[in-house]
Amino acid sequence: MTHKFRHSGRAGDRAFEELVTEALNSLPPDIQEKLNNVEVVVEWRPSPAQLRSLGLGSGHTLFGLYEGIPLTERTSHYGMVLPDKITIFRQPIEARCRSEEEIRRMVRRTVLHELAHHFGIPDERLRELGAY
Repeated sequence: MTHKFRHSGRAGDRAFEELVTEALNSLPPDIQEKLNNVEVVVEWRPSPAQLRSLGLGSGHTLFGLYEGIPLTERTSHYGMVLPDKITIFRQPIEARCRSEEEIRRMVRRTVLHELAHHFGIPDERLRELGAY
């Protein structure tokens, strides 16, 4: 698993990235071992193209996005592909939260949610499990 952080030049970039790193580092070792060919990035907000890819308009809030081939869909022919990408969006998270502790919890929840997609767990199942 790799982390890539593109600095927007905004104050607090590194502090936010540290929250993402903290969430990833808190995963149990057996889960970390299964994070295969995935990178985690932080962006300021989702692009119009990312929103469109989900069928969302500009008025929707998106905290994170998983783009890739879930582990449950990979076959023996999987290989020579770009890494899956998990993007955590800073601006929507900070806009929704009222304190640093809320931001920390929302970052962790978003990271875990997007990792669930990497492991092949769809939104419907996450709802059933009470993750929403």
